Amino acid sequence: MRARVKWIEGATFLGESGSGHAVVLDGAPEAGGRNLGIRPMESLLIGLGACTAFDVVSILKKGRQPLADCVVEVEAERAETVPKVFTRIHVHFVVTGTGLDPEKVARAVKLSAETYCSASAMLGATAEISHDFEIVEAG
Repeated sequence: MRARVKWIEGATFLGESGSGHAVVLDGAPEAGGRNLGIRPMESLLIGLGACTAFDVVSILKKGRQPLADCVVEVEAERAETVPKVFTRIHVHFVVTGTGLDPEKVARAVKLSAETYCSASAMLGATAEISHDFEIVEAG
């Protein structure tokens, strides 16, 4: 896996993935940025959310659960001193389907958190990560 990050100007950077995709990253205005893209630390939270959502969706689909949607909301707290690592992260899943089994959803979230999600494993080295979920009945 590879990535390339190119400085554009000020606090703006272009991140390019090895798979050929790009994302603009930028700092806050008070840090010299122009608010043109997501913050680098926000990108880590998005990566965590996507990594664990990928697992949960895959596990539920393999378990033949009638999944219609999955949204992951991630909230984090950072240390007050440099390096301002994440110290607490909460991951909330909103899983939508018709007749989803709560035990199977709980199992999928637990398997992702404890076994499959690489991002959770890495960020868990500095942060206390908690998870919960809610099931929304598809209408």
